[in-house]
Amino acid sequence: MDFDDSAALLVIDVQQGFDDPSWGERDNPEAEANIARLIAAWSDASRPIVLVRHDSIAEGSPLDAGSPGNAFKDIVADAPHELLVTKQTNSAFYGEPDLHGWLGARGIRQLVIAGIQTNMCVETTARMAGNLGYDVTVPLDATHTFDLEGPGGIRLSAAELARATAVNLSGGDFARVVTTDDVVGAAHG
Repeated sequence: MDFDDSAALLVIDVQQGFDDPSWGERDNPEAEANIARLIAAWSDASRPIVLVRHDSIAEGSPLDAGSPGNAFKDIVADAPHELLVTKQTNSAFYGEPDLHGWLGARGIRQLVIAGIQTNMCVETTARMAGNLGYDVTVPLDATHTFDLEGPGGIRLSAAELARATAVNLSGGDFARVVTTDDVVGAAHG
């Protein structure tokens, strides 16, 4: 794994609203610390950082635009960044301003994607990036998610959903799934 100087770090939805107990049980309590390590490594290497914020339009959402939960968590609030993308869907590629256009104008072809939620906005953004031809890396331990119920009462734990995301992204050739240590080591390599 080798990153060029233009490789961008996308930090997805690291917002205070995800601390709301209404989300339920989460996995990976080390996610925020690992995201902070990635931000530090990218900042130290003067590589581009893109912050993404979910501005929910769902009534009563902990991520409602203008609510305290919409704000970034402390580890991201003061992070240096070249671009802030706001979105109302699961993919950062459907936000404002146009992420794909911004990346293309700068010749950026490598993306490292971290943040919240593993199986929602991180996975959706990584899948789209893979489909758009980017070289995508997802340090899975720099993401987290929550237990989720699906059809017919099927319930998966956050850890099971994270494993499924790893299999989906890697097995589907959307992204390379690694650890934060792998990425930080390669970034400093």
